[in-house]
Amino acid sequence: MTAWKINLHLNIRQKVAVGLTACILAIGFIGGLSYNYLRQIETKQHFVEIADDLSNTILEIRRYEKNYLLYGSAEDWQENRRYIQLGLETLDKIAPEVKYLKIAPQFPLFREEFLAYSRLMEELPKSAASRSRVEEQLRERGKTLVELSLHLVKFERQRILEIINTLKTQLLSSMLVFLGFMGFFVLIVSRKIIRPLRVIEDTTLRIAQGNFRPLPVLDTRDETQRVVEAFNRMVAELEKRQDQLVQAKKMSSLGVLTAGIAHQLNNPLNNISTSCQIILEDLDQCDRELLKKMLTNVEQEVYRARDIVKGLLEFSRERDFELKPIPLEDVVNRSIRLISSQVPPGIDIVQEVPWDLVLKIDAQRLQEVFLNLLMNAVQAIKEPPGEIKIAAQVDAGNRQAVITIEDTGVGIPREEIDRVFDPFFTTKEVGAGTGLGLSIVYGIIEKHQGSITVESKEGEGTRFVIRLPYNSLDKEKRPSP
Repeated sequence: MTAWKINLHLNIRQKVAVGLTACILAIGFIGGLSYNYLRQIETKQHFVEIADDLSNTILEIRRYEKNYLLYGSAEDWQENRRYIQLGLETLDKIAPEVKYLKIAPQFPLFREEFLAYSRLMEELPKSAASRSRVEEQLRERGKTLVELSLHLVKFERQRILEIINTLKTQLLSSMLVFLGFMGFFVLIVSRKIIRPLRVIEDTTLRIAQGNFRPLPVLDTRDETQRVVEAFNRMVAELEKRQDQLVQAKKMSSLGVLTAGIAHQLNNPLNNISTSCQIILEDLDQCDRELLKKMLTNVEQEVYRARDIVKGLLEFSRERDFELKPIPLEDVVNRSIRLISSQVPPGIDIVQEVPWDLVLKIDAQRLQEVFLNLLMNAVQAIKEPPGEIKIAAQVDAGNRQAVITIEDTGVGIPREEIDRVFDPFFTTKEVGAGTGLGLSIVYGIIEKHQGSITVESKEGEGTRFVIRLPYNSLDKEKRPSP
């Protein structure tokens, strides 16, 4: 049975062609009906004119009949006979047209009455004995003729009015149907063409801001579906490239941090080396308590070195995006520890993040956000002293956590504020920046269903405001420090 099914899925071009063809056929059908009604009105109007002439002829016949009955003038009788002949000729003239009209069944009766009246009028001068009877019959026949002629005219005029009313109703109905059809056509065009294009346009803007959520694919089996599928493939490829860019930027950041981290590792290693030398030199006569103290110091320095390496590995490792309830303070502190070696003397980093603020975040990616913003803040303070402040608070009304990172650096020119999140845009000197840092930051915040804005005054500093979703149920119990 399925082998006989007809595939009715049309592409947009075919749908438009079918719609326009249906519209043209509907207009042609309506035009044909209207033309037919107008032809009927024309025919009936012509018939009414002849019927009016016939009615006037009958009135003239009656006038000369009355004159003859009153005065007995042969001239009146002759005029009466002439008008009777004219009336009969008119009846013969309209006979072919009458047979197509609804009045056709009454037409033979009309003609018989006319002929009977003619015979009575011809008999009138010859019947002196029965004149009064003939006159009475003549008046009755004449009255019937007048009534029939008036009825004929009235009937056809009524038919013209009916056709006009039918035509008006048809035109009104056609207009409503046409408007309904056009509304349906506009709806189809809007739903199948305009709305998908608008969604694609909005998605393009969203992708430019770092949000790579694909479009839902509807089973329309037309160009729209193919465009959306191709668009989603492009989005997937862009997201893949974006992830590669993020990782490349992360490696670039690691390169910047390497020298400082090497210095951080050098301190615990020196302490370990010094402790080991003391133990080796005094091993034979070393006091047990001193030995224990030295080994404890070695252990602490090993843990310190481990934490430095662990933080570096955590930052460099590539992972899938995953949201987990994590204390924000931990992420901020790890970021500060990683960047601390890059902070020149005279620049203070102030941390004011509540210890119990827990957010559902991807810790690794949010750490990258803080590292990028902190590194930018450090580089913005050209000459110490300066201060970088990172703070957070809960906006319970909007169910958001508001995180601010501000510095006392050189600021950003007003004309460049709107472009700071654009890929490859940088205010730094050539070779000093890739222009990807803030673009990646924007994309990561978007992935967290949050927002980031920037406020800056040239010469006074810059302030970044991050808003992330907050749910008190994500809060984890932590002992107060």
